[in-house]
Amino acid sequence: MKVAVISEGDSLSSYIADDFGHAPYVLIVNTDTMTFEAVKNEFISAEGAGMKMAAMLISSGADIVITGGIGPHGYNMLTEEGITVSFDEDGIIEDRIKAVIERLERMKKYE
Repeated sequence: MKVAVISEGDSLSSYIADDFGHAPYVLIVNTDTMTFEAVKNEFISAEGAGMKMAAMLISSGADIVITGGIGPHGYNMLTEEGITVSFDEDGIIEDRIKAVIERLERMKKYE
C-alpha cells in the first residue's frame, strides 16, 4: 500500500505537519517495506497550494493520505479519486502510519 504523509521533515521520524498545502515535505511510503521517498513541497508558497498538493498526490498513486489539517478543496479532490484521507493526525510519522492502518483495518471489519 502507498501512503502519503504530510511532513515537517524528510524522514519517518519527522512529525506530521499541520498544514496540508504548506508543509515542507510529503513522504510517499510503501507500507510493505517501509521504504519511502521524501518530496520537497514545491507548492509551499503558491496560491492554491492545497489543491496543487492534492493533484500531485493523486498522480503519485497514493492509497491513503495522512495529515494534520486539510481544507475542503484538497480533501474533496482526494476522496473523489478514492483516496482515504486521515486528518487531525499528529506525532511521529512511522508511529501514525501503523496506527492509521490498524484503525482502517478494524473499520473494514464493521462494513
